[in-house]
Amino acid sequence: MKAEIIAVGTELLLGQIVNSNAQFLAQQCAAIGIDVYFQTVVGDNEFRLQQAIAIAKERAELIIFTGGLGPTLDDLTKDVLANYLGKKLIIHQPSLDSLTSFFQTRGIAMVESNARQALIIEDSDPLTNDTGLAVGNAMTVDGIHYIVLPGPPKEMKPMFENHAKAWLRTVMVDEMPLFSKMLKFCGIGESSLEHQLMDLIENQLDPTIAPYAKEGEVTIRLSTKAHSQEMANLQMAQTEQTIRDRLGSYMYAQEDIGIETTIVSLLAEKKVTLAVAESCTGGLLSDLITSVSGSSNNFRGGIVCYSNELKHGLLQIPLKLLEGEDAPGAISEETTKMLAEQMLLLGNTDFAVSITGVAGPLPSEGKPVGLVYIAVAQKDHMTLVIKVQHSGGRELIKLKAAKTALYHLWRKLLEYK
Repeated sequence: MKAEIIAVGTELLLGQIVNSNAQFLAQQCAAIGIDVYFQTVVGDNEFRLQQAIAIAKERAELIIFTGGLGPTLDDLTKDVLANYLGKKLIIHQPSLDSLTSFFQTRGIAMVESNARQALIIEDSDPLTNDTGLAVGNAMTVDGIHYIVLPGPPKEMKPMFENHAKAWLRTVMVDEMPLFSKMLKFCGIGESSLEHQLMDLIENQLDPTIAPYAKEGEVTIRLSTKAHSQEMANLQMAQTEQTIRDRLGSYMYAQEDIGIETTIVSLLAEKKVTLAVAESCTGGLLSDLITSVSGSSNNFRGGIVCYSNELKHGLLQIPLKLLEGEDAPGAISEETTKMLAEQMLLLGNTDFAVSITGVAGPLPSEGKPVGLVYIAVAQKDHMTLVIKVQHSGGRELIKLKAAKTALYHLWRKLLEYK
């Protein structure tokens, strides 16, 4: 079944309210095998709402409305839909009784306009509002299914879950939920990842493959329809294995989590400790790690050594490395390596990570914006130093630097025995 969600409300178009209803409904529909192909937002305008209905009717078998069921004159959804379908609006007596009782028990006079919330479209099935006043509607006309839900999420969500979903199951031929698996990657860009999977993406049938970048990482979403999770896993297994064979060195998780969560789990699993020294990231690396519950068991802490004075004073980096005409400078392989090794000693940890670089917006030490050095020091091992060139604005460069550092730490932790 193909569906379209129509969210009604001028406040949505003005950006005064975030359209979280569409996200919720799309997720709920996918869970029962309904494909949401379109989402529309339309203001409280009769003509434009009629246009939206006419367009949706041509491309969807199910149209779900949210919003516009209140008592005021600009709450038009039921009126416009009834008129479009050539139906009348009638009072749903149980809903009117609930409305009357609501106002009586609170000692508030019920004005005539409040009764609008008890209206339903003739020949429709009412959808009870367990947490509000406006009754919803569900109906099928000329092979098209219509569901009308209130706008406030606290009313819309329980109405859909408790009543609309059950109604939908009575009109669905076959319930085939959509199952998805998230494969998470770090240390590789979206374009590079896509290039290595281009043949799979171009020839995909089932499961579908959707790569997208998010917060310095890349995600691949595998999706398939099946009657059970077990069947879905079987249908996705071969494609997942092919992706693993090609990109396994970058894949850190099979669920939608950040690499910092995987790092904290590995630290606990391997029973090792970590400390960090950060310059250009300004504490972001520490923040990512400590955002994960349980990180305090293995993360000893970090130092934001932004200035040369602190690099020298706290971590004993020689001034000859930091300053002077022939010095490598704070943003260099030598300084970054020594920061990690000194942090290893100071923190008395098994691992230490350091980051230096140019976050921008201007170059520093004659070095370009986006240049970053990362070092991963391990007790009784050679220190790994990586030079990378990131792009983007200041905050994005900092985030990419922190995520890249976590990626190389992850690789080291996998090798640790």
